[in-house]
Amino acid sequence: MLKLYDYPQCPYGQKTRIVLAEKQLDYEFVLVDLRKNEQHTPEFLALNPLHRVPVLVEEDDGEIELIVQDSTIIDEYLEDEYPEPSLLPGSGDSAARARIRELEDHADQFFVLAAGTLLAEHAKPAESRDPERLRRAKEEVDKTFQILEEALQGGRLWLGGEQFTIADAAFAPRLLLLVQRQVEIPNNMPALRGYADRLGKRDSVRRLGAL
Repeated sequence: MLKLYDYPQCPYGQKTRIVLAEKQLDYEFVLVDLRKNEQHTPEFLALNPLHRVPVLVEEDDGEIELIVQDSTIIDEYLEDEYPEPSLLPGSGDSAARARIRELEDHADQFFVLAAGTLLAEHAKPAESRDPERLRRAKEEVDKTFQILEEALQGGRLWLGGEQFTIADAAFAPRLLLLVQRQVEIPNNMPALRGYADRLGKRDSVRRLGAL
C-alpha cells in the first residue's frame, strides 16, 4: 500500500502525483496542511525530519516498510520499482537519461522557485510589488523558457522526444500555472507554446485539478 503525504498546491508533490498517474499506481493521499504547519507535527517529523512534502510511505498490513523523501528521489524510486511505462530514456542511452535528469533538476532548483516568486509578486497590488524581485524572477523564468524552447526543437512532443518523462512532470505544474495567470509565453517560442498546450491536455496533469 502506497501513501503520499503531500499538500495539494505543492509543485514538488504535484510532480510526483503526475508520475504516479502516468504509472497508473493506486495510492492514498494523506493531506499535510502547510497552512496549519502540519509539517512540523511530531507525526510528520517521524517521516521526514526536514519537514518537507512530499513523502512516500509503503506499508504492509499497516506496518511501515519504506519511507522515501524528496520528490526527485521518490520519482526515481517509482521508476525503479514500476518501470512500465518508463519515464526515462532507455538504459542504453546514458546521455539522454542524463539530459532528462539535468532538466528535472533545473525545474526543481531554479524554475519552480523563480516562477513562484513571479506569481507571488504579480498577485500583489501594483504599488506593493518589489521591482527588483520581479525583475530577477522574470529574468530566470525567461531563461528557462529559452532552455525549453531549444530542448523542444525538431518537432519533439516532450522533453524526451516522443516519450513523456520525469522532466515533463517537473515542469508541468508551474509552467501551466504561469500560463493560467497570464504570464505569456513569447510568440517567438512556438515549440514551447505547443508544449504547454499538450501538457494541459495530458490526463496525468489534468488529474491534478486546479493548479
